[in-house]
Amino acid sequence: MGDTNPIEIIVNGRRHSLDVGSRTSLLDLLRDTLRLYGPKECCGVGECGACTVSVDGRTVNSCLMLAVEADEAEVVTIEGLGAEKLNPLQEAFIDHGAVQCGFCIPGMIMSARALLNEDLQADEEKIREALSGNLCRCGGYNRIVEAVRAVASASRVGKDGLADNSAGTDAGGGPHRAAHASGRHGQNLETYVGANVRRFGGRERVSGTQQFLADIALPDMLHVKLVTLDAARARIISIDTTEARAVPGVVDILTARDLPKPVPRFGPVYKDRPVLADGETKYHGEPVAAVAAESIETAELAVSLVRVEYETLPAVFSLARALAAGAPLVQDPALRAGDPLAATNILKERRYGWGEDDAAKADVVVENSYSFPMVTHFAIEPHGFMASAEKDVLKIWSPVQHPFLLQRIMADLFDLPLTQVRVFAPDPGGGFGGKQNPKLEPLVTYFSLRTGRPCRLVLSLEETFQAVRRTAAEIHVRTGFTRSGDLLFQDIKSDFLIGAYADIAERVMTKANYLGCGPYRTPNARIHARAVLSHTTPSCAFRGFGAPQIAWAVESQMDAAARELGLDGLNIRMRNLAGKGDEIVRGDLPADGNWPESVRRAADAVGWNTPLAPGRGRGIAVGIKSGATTGLSNSTVRLLADGSVIIYAGTSDMGQGARTIFAQLAADALGAPLEKVSVVMGDTTVVPFDLQTSASRSTVFMGTAITRACEDIHEQLREMAADLLGCATSEVRAGSGMMNLPDREMSIAEFIAGKLGGWSGELIGNGRMRKPTVRDHPLGGTPAFYEFNCTGFEVEVDTETGEILIHKHVTVGDVGKALNPLQVEAQDEGAAIMGLGHTLMEHIILDGEGRISNLGALDYRIPTTKDVPLALQAFSVENGDGPGPYGSKGVSEGALLCTAPALAAALTQATGVVIRDLPLTPERVWRAIVDGSGRDKSGQ
Repeated sequence: MGDTNPIEIIVNGRRHSLDVGSRTSLLDLLRDTLRLYGPKECCGVGECGACTVSVDGRTVNSCLMLAVEADEAEVVTIEGLGAEKLNPLQEAFIDHGAVQCGFCIPGMIMSARALLNEDLQADEEKIREALSGNLCRCGGYNRIVEAVRAVASASRVGKDGLADNSAGTDAGGGPHRAAHASGRHGQNLETYVGANVRRFGGRERVSGTQQFLADIALPDMLHVKLVTLDAARARIISIDTTEARAVPGVVDILTARDLPKPVPRFGPVYKDRPVLADGETKYHGEPVAAVAAESIETAELAVSLVRVEYETLPAVFSLARALAAGAPLVQDPALRAGDPLAATNILKERRYGWGEDDAAKADVVVENSYSFPMVTHFAIEPHGFMASAEKDVLKIWSPVQHPFLLQRIMADLFDLPLTQVRVFAPDPGGGFGGKQNPKLEPLVTYFSLRTGRPCRLVLSLEETFQAVRRTAAEIHVRTGFTRSGDLLFQDIKSDFLIGAYADIAERVMTKANYLGCGPYRTPNARIHARAVLSHTTPSCAFRGFGAPQIAWAVESQMDAAARELGLDGLNIRMRNLAGKGDEIVRGDLPADGNWPESVRRAADAVGWNTPLAPGRGRGIAVGIKSGATTGLSNSTVRLLADGSVIIYAGTSDMGQGARTIFAQLAADALGAPLEKVSVVMGDTTVVPFDLQTSASRSTVFMGTAITRACEDIHEQLREMAADLLGCATSEVRAGSGMMNLPDREMSIAEFIAGKLGGWSGELIGNGRMRKPTVRDHPLGGTPAFYEFNCTGFEVEVDTETGEILIHKHVTVGDVGKALNPLQVEAQDEGAAIMGLGHTLMEHIILDGEGRISNLGALDYRIPTTKDVPLALQAFSVENGDGPGPYGSKGVSEGALLCTAPALAAALTQATGVVIRDLPLTPERVWRAIVDGSGRDKSGQ
């Protein structure tokens, strides 16, 4: 649409003569015309750096540059860096664990390459400055900076340096697996578990060949865009699509009147979310209609021509207004038949407790209220959805964390057997809980059913902000102590503001508050928690699953009590922290780790008992989160005749490195070198059932299933050996990659190479881990494990600006066993940096009409390379006491659980002010210092 202009452009060494639209961006030209998907689209305003390319030797945000401006220019994308093999910078990113989800990595590497081409002597400060325009929500900044420093250091001492392998051909794909010692027949001579094995899929991510959803183009595909209203709650009077339908290239337009009646609703727990708004919108950004067209531009034009007449209605955007008498109801009570709370905005309330309120016996009672703001996931990959309704099967593409849950919901919604719903789940470009459950997959499916063509919807970052968020919370806590600092009781009242639809937010409230008393021995407890509906973006799971909100309040209380009692933060925690085997919830799983060891290690690392420089403060806090409580994970493992191994797993790898861990486990169990191990994921027709990828469960649940599948193969090997050798199976042992035969020992790989040919085939093992539901348990079952963390800070505060400088940030996790220490460290560093986001800067700001005022990357800040601490250290305590393989537990969430209270405690020690509302922005800190409103009254 519009005028076109001829241009000549050289891209990755190849000249192209093209006609481009006058408004076509360079990014769209690269992706849509030249099919170079390494540059990514995220923010669209030049703030995230995902689209970074080189134009005539300078880095450019290709989303901001028009294609016509690149006439006669030479452009290099990530695909042009490693034509024959990866260059040293790309290799360094893999070696140093800098690659997690990988969505930001092409842009990050392009910016790093530009810096090193200009200054091979760049120090850390220059590197952080050069990369500050590239956002990584996985929080891999320290790993990334280390990778760049390593290349710069190698260049300074005369090693390979940065030399590009640029050429006109695209970089190759295929798994890049770590070299490892192997012997005859390719058997593995070393163990992989416990080693820093390079990430499976790392090569694809650093070369730009990893396919994310928006990189997948189906033949004859239509593009979908949404119609929304400038109102949170509005009665829809009419929708006129006449002008929009007349636009050439528009194929279909959907409104609620075009859907079955009643309008279908869906959800992971409550079926309350309509495919399109039905009669009334519930929040800003809720779609009332959608357009499917031949191009995105056509769809966007048609959206602007859809005329909607509506009446704005009173709405509630805060807990106070939602809970007020006579408040407008967010949901029709008819949707909640039989629910005694249906005539209120309380979706669910929970009460937990044991013992009595011992306030009369307490020497000190501390009582305060705390608030935790709305924050958004800000995955660098915006949400996307595709569907193709074919004759015998409905195919859906979604970067969803729970492919089998999506399959079940879609089968139910469209009245299909599960066999006719196939979900393809490309690796998410960051998930963090926001991509757990279905959002707009039903909408694109209706389009595909109506048009008979594949349909794709990719949200903008602004639309993604209006699709998912973390629950906000207000928490009131009364805590009683003896004069010596022993806990007597905790009385907690928490309200979680969950938004317009339930999603999984009620479970967030339930699970977080169940461990509301923290990892402490609490003799008496009362917890009253409510999930409250509002006319705001529906909240959902977010890394930590409600635990950061609770920890902010409960841990801040511990520090308030310590100041009142004349103790320090470390002392009061050590007095009350549960030891291994101690109960933290009456009658439930006791403490499953040596948690005091983690606390002592964090205290030592942050220098707790060393002299403190003037103007500085230290803080320490602990956090706990329940692991998965129920569920089933299945795996199939194939041992082929040449000793190679294929693993089938229903887990989603969104940056946590699940593929790598699974490959390590199978390689050690079956004696295969990693280069002969493949992991298959992301297709519900191919891989066996896995309940979900959340709650840090994959290592424990799927890892155990894979281990058991390998044990199944071990049993088959014993039977095979006994049959071939004419001995009893009791005389044969198989395990850890080896076969112990009556007369000799040999590797499984060697045995297979010599014997399996006679069996004409392969061995297939199946394994499962199932944690059954426990009737009447509030969580459906006891936790499989606890994720425990201790975090410490040393900070300095500029009292004239309120800015906080973090000198030390230490995080220690109780991991059981680090199956891949580099990945564990990277996950903990990433969680720690994400925790700094909601602690220091992140919060969704609503105006008086419920609009998000800081919508998008220009106004909503997340940490950059320049915001990270001067020193960040992530440690692991390994005691082999977890339920997973080798005694492992889940990781990746612990390091953000207690970031906020630990940093706030350090702030208080440095300045004397106490702040109970997040985030701790410079303005909030400065105001507290200047007006004295937050001054600590204890005198400590």
